[in-house]
Amino acid sequence: MLIALIARDKPDHLQTRVDNRAAHLAYIEETGVVAQAGPLLDQNGEMAGSLIILDVEDMATGEAWAAADPYNKAGLFEAVELITWKKVIG
Repeated sequence: MLIALIARDKPDHLQTRVDNRAAHLAYIEETGVVAQAGPLLDQNGEMAGSLIILDVEDMATGEAWAAADPYNKAGLFEAVELITWKKVIG
């Protein structure tokens, strides 16, 4: 099952993102369930959120992955949404 994880950073939390980026990327690598990922950018081109496509067994697994993400544990996100997603192109 593919799940789109869309997360918006709290305002003025760019440093939290930067400080936890290495741990977040290591988590992605070690868990092996991320099909695609990248930061959302604000109008100035600064990182302001995340779009992550998870390839997991079920929504509960996606929710558990999101909860254990170092970005989430660091309190970076203002909002997180997980949506079942169907790949059509690419």
